[in-house]
Amino acid sequence: MPLPIFTLTQKGLGRFRTGHPWVYRSDLAPHDGLDAGLVRLADERGRGLGTALFSPHSEIRARWLAPDGVTVDAAWWKAALRAAAERRAGITDTGYRVVHAEGDGLPSLVVDRYGDVAVAQLLSAGLEAVRGQVVDAIREALAPRGLLLRNDAQVRERERLPRETVAAFGDIPQRAPYTEGRLTLASAPWAGQKTGAYLDQRANHQLVGALARGRCLDVFCYHGGFALQMLAGGARDVTGVDSSTEALLVMAENARRNSLAEPRGVEANAFDWLRAEAAGSNRYDVVVLDPPAFAKDKRSLDKALAGYKELNIRAMKLLASGGHLFTASCSYHVHRGGFFAMLAEAAADSGRRMQLVEIRGAGPDHPELVTVPETGYLKAALLRALG
Repeated sequence: MPLPIFTLTQKGLGRFRTGHPWVYRSDLAPHDGLDAGLVRLADERGRGLGTALFSPHSEIRARWLAPDGVTVDAAWWKAALRAAAERRAGITDTGYRVVHAEGDGLPSLVVDRYGDVAVAQLLSAGLEAVRGQVVDAIREALAPRGLLLRNDAQVRERERLPRETVAAFGDIPQRAPYTEGRLTLASAPWAGQKTGAYLDQRANHQLVGALARGRCLDVFCYHGGFALQMLAGGARDVTGVDSSTEALLVMAENARRNSLAEPRGVEANAFDWLRAEAAGSNRYDVVVLDPPAFAKDKRSLDKALAGYKELNIRAMKLLASGGHLFTASCSYHVHRGGFFAMLAEAAADSGRRMQLVEIRGAGPDHPELVTVPETGYLKAALLRALG
């Protein structure tokens, strides 16, 4: 059966030609009554632009998938998942992202691997309409013992989809072990953040672990990705700060799993704890700041930058001479320029001379498309205190 044809307006066509796969409601000629699923996009002259996922209730009405003339069917999904998996063939860790949505040309689809378990998120109504084909493709490409659908993200509400966490097939444990460098860690696929762990910081965990020495601090530590790599790297004393009791318990579990001394876990509000700690005499050789996204939308940007600045001022004051600060923001609305401007202001206000050692982001399993800034949400920097 031929796919329904949706016509882009001149404005929509202009946006489409920039290389971004999203088509907004205002970019389409009037359309009503269609269910979610696959559609064909065309310009006002009827020339085909390709196949897209259609979401009837979202501001993002369509997400481009494939050029005109390419049939998007079960075989197409299987080939796309195989190709994404093959692009990760050089990764030796067993916990990594297999599909990074738009970054892999598969908008609104996220697939993460934790050892022999896969966890996926289907984040649009258009994708949900072809769930069966997507699940079959994941099964064939990855051959996991089980697949969990973590469809509990808030964005699904905008698509008028239920928020749910369900097993698509197989056995999904409460803790799914995976390797990250020298460590074996455990994700929490059913109830943890994201799909169970912060895989976007995988390479950065290991970078910071290689710098570890003396006394180290991991703020917003979650399951201890940075803290445990620093202990494994030879740090004498590591403190992890988080507001979640459950996260600190998993960090301790992960330490025991690797026969490491347990980091000192501190359950606290990071702002309050850093303020008090910076007023004292303790100093650290390595400090990590990996806070959650403070800017959920453009309206909260100024407040978010003020929050990031306060955290970084306190962290810079806590550094010993020559100490390193690894600092990050996963807020998409905080762009790279704004992030580094904030760091410059924080350095000036802290009274510390901070040297930029390296600009960082997510690892290669989270690829960015240069025409889709949303794929490059993670900004990070490694800094050194000079004196």
